[in-house]
Order: sequence, then structure tokens, then C-alpha cells
Amino acid sequence: MAKLVSKTYGEALFELAHEENRASEMLEEIQSVQEILKSNPEFGRMMLHPGIPKQEKLKIVDEVFKGRCSDEITGFIRIIVDKERFKDIDSIFLYFIDREKESQGIGVAYVSTPKPLDLEGKSKVRDKLLETTDYKTLEMHYNVDPGLIGGMVIRIGDRVVDSSIKSRLNDLTKELLELQLG
Repeated sequence: MAKLVSKTYGEALFELAHEENRASEMLEEIQSVQEILKSNPEFGRMMLHPGIPKQEKLKIVDEVFKGRCSDEITGFIRIIVDKERFKDIDSIFLYFIDREKESQGIGVAYVSTPKPLDLEGKSKVRDKLLETTDYKTLEMHYNVDPGLIGGMVIRIGDRVVDSSIKSRLNDLTKELLELQLG
């Protein structure tokens, strides 16, 4: 359900940004708003508090965002509050950001390895991903996960490539269990 909400609202925001020819501007603005919301969790708690009337919440949104954000973003936040979807604002914004980056040919890759990669290793991974995908550029995020033992796990969007030794050992264990049971 949450995924449907984020897609519905995020897609509407994406279409608005492109209709207004302000996609890049709105991407930056949404990323800024997202950072502000993350650094002020009390604002989110206030927007979700059942004891505060909706009209009061809308008034607060206007006081906080009007004049500091574009009318489109302020209006969008008002709609989210009015429809009682503020709990989904982060996933809505993430959907928009991912969708906009995708439309600009920017891929976001998450790479997990058991040990930190050096600059040469990171460069080889990035170059190989650019070579095997349709992206113009990649935004790379590296993570160290000692539990992988060896190899790596790469996630780009919904696609996952798991070449870790941990994964291979799990597969081998399953095969051996099937042989013993069969």
C-alpha cells in the first residue's frame, strides 16, 4: 500500500515538474526539503499528531514553507497533509528523486563488499556498471559488510547482482539439504 501511495503521489509530482519545465529545480528543492525534514524530526511528529487539527497543520505548513519553497512544493506538501499522507512524505520524495534521476540517465548503485574498495577498485566497479547499463552517469554508494566473506552485492533500483561468497554458500547448503532429503 505504501509503495502505491509513494508511486501515485511521486508520479504526480514528477509530471508536474516536467509540465512546468522545472524538473532539475524541483529535484534540488525536494532534496533540500527532505534534508530539512530529516534534521527536524519534531516537525514530522507534529504533522502526524492526531490531537492537532488538520487546519492547524495546514497553517503550520504555510508558515514554514511559503516564501521559502516554490508554490508548487508548498502546495504539494499541503495536499499530502490534507490527504493525511504525511507519514509517506519521505517515500514520495524518494520515488520522485529516483524517477527524476532515471529520466536524466543517472543511476544510483549500492555496492556492498566485505572490505573497503580502494579508488582503483571503485573505479573498475563504476566503469563496469556504466558499460553494462544504459546510464550516462552513476551515483555510487559503497558499504562494507564483513558478513559477505568475499565477492560483492550490487543493487541498482530493483535489480540485485549477488556474487558474494555468503550467497554461494547459502545456495550450496540448500542444494545439499535437498540432496539429503531427496
